[in-house]
Amino acid sequence: MKVFLVAGEPSGDRLGAALMRGLTELVPGVTFLGVGGPEMAAQGLSSLFPMDELSVMGLAEVLPRYPQLKRRMHQTAQAVLDTGPDVLVTIDSPDFCLRVAKEVRKVRHVHTVHYVAPSVWAWRPGRATKMARHVDQVLALLPFEPPYLEAAGLRCDFVGHPVVAEPVVPERDARRFREEFGIGSAPLLLALPGSRRSEVQRLAPVFGQALGPLRDRHPDLRVVVPAAAAVAEQVADAIASWPGRAILLDPRDDPASAAVNKARAFAAADAALAASGTVSLELAAAGTPMVIAYDMNRLTWAIMRRMVRIDTVTLVNLVTDSRVVPEFLGPACQPEPIAEALGDLLRAPDLQTPALSRTMQALGRGGEAPGLRAARAILDGLTAGRGI
Repeated sequence: MKVFLVAGEPSGDRLGAALMRGLTELVPGVTFLGVGGPEMAAQGLSSLFPMDELSVMGLAEVLPRYPQLKRRMHQTAQAVLDTGPDVLVTIDSPDFCLRVAKEVRKVRHVHTVHYVAPSVWAWRPGRATKMARHVDQVLALLPFEPPYLEAAGLRCDFVGHPVVAEPVVPERDARRFREEFGIGSAPLLLALPGSRRSEVQRLAPVFGQALGPLRDRHPDLRVVVPAAAAVAEQVADAIASWPGRAILLDPRDDPASAAVNKARAFAAADAALAASGTVSLELAAAGTPMVIAYDMNRLTWAIMRRMVRIDTVTLVNLVTDSRVVPEFLGPACQPEPIAEALGDLLRAPDLQTPALSRTMQALGRGGEAPGLRAARAILDGLTAGRGI
């Protein structure tokens, strides 16, 4: 069996790697081709080109790089046609991946699966109907997504979110983290200003300014900043001007130790200030209450605001149909209200605990690993598509 995969973001790389492990377990001898990052490479994928070239977010940010992205899209589609896989699996990054699927389908029918349902429940609902023209099956991470895709005539399987497969950090390891970094019993705040350069550039100054009034109320506050490798140097420069001495978890020298320390920090923290995104689910998995803040290019924000159909972007709020996690988005992403919300959170961190627990249950905690579930769904979809 030959599988062609396309991932364009670090989160997609992790999904792709888990899927590859699942397929290898179920189909010995399966071979992989396509585009991916280091985690997929560790499972045997030799990427056509560096996945980092596709990691661009925001309309205003994409426009200058569109010619290069278009060339990569044509290259990827042609590689699919040249290699003739049994299945094409596009992973998240819909603006790139679904264009590849569309171009392939113009020439030949290759059974196509898109992994991570586009957020048609949030904005651009017409995407589901358009997808149905060149995608055969969708794998959903969130339990409420299948009906939206099925209404457009697509098969959609809920396979669970990968965050539920992460090991739970024992309490003793969380205590050891506090001891090793000299935190002791002081209040501990995680600061997570994003994994893209544009996010760090916009959010790190706001996060730093929010810490000022928060430290006035909590003089012994300690701040830990787990950095993504791609932006570690930028994050280090940004937090140098923050009040107090933030602890940087830098993955550049020792990625394995940084990953362990990040997991321990999530478990040890009393609260978190984070950019919007799947990190909210990582925090929920660790039981860490949070405040979400996000800003973007003003043009991108203005366009997005006209198109969204929901009043919250935080997945914990969406999965539990609650609004327990405070958000500060776009023009509301200001230091003073963020500091006030963090102060409220440190005074009453348990208010979010029930919603965090319900989120993990809804996403499949305790069941089969999502990567294996995704592999089973793909194989079942292939069988059904062939009429077997």
